[in-house]
Amino acid sequence: MVRQNQVLFDLFESEVTTLGYELLGIELNQSTHGSILRVYIDKEGGIVVEDCVAVSRQLSGVLDVEDPIKGHYDLEVSSPGLDRPLFTVEQYKKFIGETIKLRLFEKVENRKRFSGVLKAVDDDEIVIDCDNEEYNVPFRLIERARLVPQF
Repeated sequence: MVRQNQVLFDLFESEVTTLGYELLGIELNQSTHGSILRVYIDKEGGIVVEDCVAVSRQLSGVLDVEDPIKGHYDLEVSSPGLDRPLFTVEQYKKFIGETIKLRLFEKVENRKRFSGVLKAVDDDEIVIDCDNEEYNVPFRLIERARLVPQF
C-alpha cells in the first residue's frame, strides 16, 4: 500500500465526497525541487478533466486555509487510470484475480518487486502468484501497488 498521509486523507475525504466523488488515495512525493501532491478520485462512469478541475479547485482552497504541507508543492488531481494504484485492503479485495505490480520497502524472499496475479487478500497480507510461485506479502511492506492493464 502506498503509505498514505492519513492527515491529508482525513482533510480531503469529506470535500471530495461532497462533490460526488470517491477519494481513492493520496500520494505525496517529495523532492529537493518541491513536492507533488497527487490525489486520485473516481466515480461511477469514470473521471473526465472537468471532474479533476472541480476537485482541484475545492482542495486548493482547503490547502490554502489549512496549510498542511510545508514548502513548495504542486497539486495534481487524477483519475486512477488503467494502471490504477491500490491503497486500501478493500481496493485489493476488489481486484483479486487481476495482475498487479508491487514495489516493497523491504525484500520478501530476496525480492523488492513483484508482478503477478493477486490470489488472496486478508487484513494483514496479500498472496501474489509470480512466476508460478506464490508469495505472501505483508501490507506493511508494500510501498506501491498498481494494476497491470490487460489489452
